[in-house]
Amino acid sequence: MGKLSKKHGSVFTVNFGTNTVVVLAGYKAVKEGVSYAEEFGGRDISPIFYDMNQGHGIVFANGESWKEMRRFALSTLRDFGMGKRLSEHKILEECHHLIKVFESYKGKPFNAACPVNHATSNIISAIVYGSRFEYNDPRFKNMMRRAKESIRIVGSAPIQLYNMFPRLVRWVQERQLLLKNVAMAIGDVKELMMHLKATLDTHLCRGLVDCFLIRKQKEELCVKDTHYNEKNLIFTVTSLFSAGTDTTATTLRWALLLMAKNPHIQDQVQEELSRVVGSREIQVEDRKNMPYTDAVIHEIQRLANIVPMAIPHKTSRDVTFQGFFIKEGTTVFPLLTSVLHDESEWESPNSFNPSHFLDREGQFIRREGFMPFSAGRRACLGEILARMELFIFFTSLLQHFHFTPPPGVKEEELDLTPVVDFTLSPSPHELCAVSRQ
Repeated sequence: MGKLSKKHGSVFTVNFGTNTVVVLAGYKAVKEGVSYAEEFGGRDISPIFYDMNQGHGIVFANGESWKEMRRFALSTLRDFGMGKRLSEHKILEECHHLIKVFESYKGKPFNAACPVNHATSNIISAIVYGSRFEYNDPRFKNMMRRAKESIRIVGSAPIQLYNMFPRLVRWVQERQLLLKNVAMAIGDVKELMMHLKATLDTHLCRGLVDCFLIRKQKEELCVKDTHYNEKNLIFTVTSLFSAGTDTTATTLRWALLLMAKNPHIQDQVQEELSRVVGSREIQVEDRKNMPYTDAVIHEIQRLANIVPMAIPHKTSRDVTFQGFFIKEGTTVFPLLTSVLHDESEWESPNSFNPSHFLDREGQFIRREGFMPFSAGRRACLGEILARMELFIFFTSLLQHFHFTPPPGVKEEELDLTPVVDFTLSPSPHELCAVSRQ
């Protein structure tokens, strides 16, 4: 896509099977595109995502139902402390569990993928259900395994082929496996909700599910076609888990890999941690006194570029954009990777350079081209929570451990080639978490 934008400019079309899509490339085009809130604000729902969500929930939905579910999710996330002390407490509590797992390896090499995934999933679980899972809980392990497998399958070649020619290749094995995983995930959600329904107290919201059920009871008394129905609840819950677990966990895995590969940067983060925080527990408030660490986290997100093409948009009406006529119902890809690696925005776009986010005095600076959460009306609704998680998990882990390659592996031998699924994750690898205590 990057080569195509150099050849054809910042707005061009590509054919995916029988579907013609418009690609917006580079900071200026993407920034302007997402500012057309109404025109580019629809969601393109590919056949596989329609199979999985049936137009319900908050990620792969449109119209009044999507607007209402997004409003509900945003207000409930705010009520449950997104950006407040309650979320901070939940994340810090989860950090203790994650640190114990890392400590159990006693400095020997291990793959951090599973424990980090479990930790980030538990934050969503605490907000959605009001409780967390133990890492060795069989149901939880199966939920995590299926979620990981589904993300891999969604990005696979047979599913891309199905999205292009849905009538011709409905039979592909990957689609059948994906639908089986979705059915099992729905079964898990229903079972967990059944327990919450049985113990529901209308004066006490333990999590998002409780808030939804209470709202559903009220709406059913006076609203004929309420959006507060079981399908919207199920797919709002599954959307929050899939969107809120993998992205944050993948970013944290990149963070630890990049620290092991760049020990001089890890040392500077730990020096700032020791100076500002010492041995006490991290707080979100510490971020403003830790400009270097903040810059490192931002640079990890920029370089990791885990959702390079964003989730495709769709035009809700005819629009003329940068001199091009784009008709209603056209799929639009805001190419986030072209923003995060835009040569006109970043001094060294393809290398790990925290000074992208620092001024000459070493103070943190915001950059307009920093868009890992996308922007506009389809921006990630959990951005505030994700930023808080990244900061607390990253600093807590670096407060306790120094991350190194396994014995016999040099820093420069650590591979940064991503695995291309629905998101870009690090290739399977092991690191050593050496205690700093």
